[in-house]
Amino acid sequence: MNNLEAVVRQDSYSATPAEQSSTPEMAAAASAAEGMAASALRSVIQRVNQAAERSSRQADRIRVVAVSKTKPVPLLRQVYDAGHRFFGENYVQEIVEKAPQLPENIEWHFIGNLQSNKVKPLLTGVPNLAMVETVDDEKIANHLDRAIGNIGRKPLKVLVQVNTSGEESKYGVEPSGVVELAKHVHTNCPNLEFCGLMTIGMPDYTSTPENFKTLANCRTEVCKALGIAEEQCELSMGMSGDFELAVEMGSTNVRVGSTIFGAREYPKK
Repeated sequence: MNNLEAVVRQDSYSATPAEQSSTPEMAAAASAAEGMAASALRSVIQRVNQAAERSSRQADRIRVVAVSKTKPVPLLRQVYDAGHRFFGENYVQEIVEKAPQLPENIEWHFIGNLQSNKVKPLLTGVPNLAMVETVDDEKIANHLDRAIGNIGRKPLKVLVQVNTSGEESKYGVEPSGVVELAKHVHTNCPNLEFCGLMTIGMPDYTSTPENFKTLANCRTEVCKALGIAEEQCELSMGMSGDFELAVEMGSTNVRVGSTIFGAREYPKK
């Protein structure tokens, strides 16, 4: 795995006029939270490092994706200015709006359900899209593969999303279908780079260990079928409420939102 950074670096960057064009309300909200998100990020990375140490793992092999859903661009800039480069979004509209306002060296992860009609807007609107973590059937894999070929961009890293909790409300392929889907991406989608598996555990975390164990078992089966080492197959699991446990159980990619940015702010209806 390359370029997995779990350390905070200090970078300086001058905002462009486009990046300063946020609404007064967004600027005020960011100002009120000044310093808090960067401090929270440092705390999360420290906790990841401690979890890695407890489980005899290398902390620099674990990526922290800062999930900025519903958060204003100035708040993301604060986390960026603290040295972080990995950000995630759940909705195509949000990532397409935010990405052009932020530096190009951010590595964006798309972590929401992706519909076929949103594939082209996502790929063209976010040239620095690093990974789609939510490929859950052959149809969306094929759409991504064709669109990337038509655009002519480099192969896109993808994870196969697995429904490890068995909830009907969750997206993801069933564990029994993981090997077949991974094979399809690996063999039939030359513009996609299969990088591993992703899951979302139970919302109350009651069965989180079992969910994570299931994903690890799926990785073993996939790696055997594809003839690759398990170290080459990422496990994206763990969010704000359970990322330390996820690290201890082998996660290489944790998706942390509210613990860094605060509670999400949905527009009032």
